[in-house]
Amino acid sequence: MRTVVFDLDGTLADTSADLLAAANACFRALGHGDMLTEADSLTAFHGGRAMLRLGFSRLGAVRDTDIDAQYPRLLAAYADGIDTQTRLYPGAVQAVESLRANGFATAICTNKPEGLAETLVTRLGIRGLFDALVGADTLPTRKPDLAPYVASVERAGGRVARSMLLGDTETDRKTGLAAGVPVALVTFGPEGRDIARLEPDALLDHFDDLPDLAERLVR
Repeated sequence: MRTVVFDLDGTLADTSADLLAAANACFRALGHGDMLTEADSLTAFHGGRAMLRLGFSRLGAVRDTDIDAQYPRLLAAYADGIDTQTRLYPGAVQAVESLRANGFATAICTNKPEGLAETLVTRLGIRGLFDALVGADTLPTRKPDLAPYVASVERAGGRVARSMLLGDTETDRKTGLAAGVPVALVTFGPEGRDIARLEPDALLDHFDDLPDLAERLVR
């Protein structure tokens, strides 16, 4: 079965505002103001530790011990407000439904912890549209290692040789290269069309174009 694997943050949904809010909650609890702004959305899509590192760098000192101490607090704050401002990108649901109607399996492979990813897609009402979900802690490794990608395809009932990855970051591009599969990167994320610098197999400007793109990339 042909399979399309989706990244979650920055690909299916714009989660940046809720991620940034969780990081800022940590800095406020430490007695600082909000250290991150909407302009830091790209960092948000690189994960909690990346946001904490950026915030601490603006305070003048980055220590791994501080990041390690705040990371569980960030996850707790994020869990409390996981879908406050998060929104699916326009056309995402219709595109996934169309793929499935055309015989594709669909899966999610994300570097968000599995439990949080499951919670988010359930609250967004899209969990039933995906045959598998693999998160950052589902396996001992995470993207760009190929193992999570392979697991997401196989758990969805597909074969890696007949699959593709849709993502939004360099991590996704490297994952596709490691797995030897086509990668399309979205241009509606924080980098816009500058993401073309990664030379993916294709760029996706709108979810309306995904079904035709998948037909072309996954033979």
